[in-house]
Amino acid sequence: MSSDEHVHHPNYVRIWAVLLVLLVVSVLGPLTGIRWLVLITAFGVAMVKAYLVAKNFMHVTIERRFIPYLLVVCLVLVLVLFVGVAPDVMKHRGLNWENYSARQAVEAGMQSAPAKRE
Repeated sequence: MSSDEHVHHPNYVRIWAVLLVLLVVSVLGPLTGIRWLVLITAFGVAMVKAYLVAKNFMHVTIERRFIPYLLVVCLVLVLVLFVGVAPDVMKHRGLNWENYSARQAVEAGMQSAPAKRE
């Protein structure tokens, strides 16, 4: 290596601090109870953290053109997983199954709720 060549070394302490701040944001996001904010903090922060780790700690800057494809493939696989399990997870009853635990939890919640005034 000649003296003219410069190898860029990322500042690992700065990246660690950014990852730590993103961890705090991802923990505090669900505490707000605002659904869209929870989704943004969960998925948005996860994507940024994954990118930072892949770029700086896994040394994949050499394969720079593959990173966007890798991220898109991962997002598509997460979407496929969600679409595959959402019909079962988000309902209490299906064609050949019933979620008795969820039904009991809803009934218990309805019984403990205060009576509606008319």
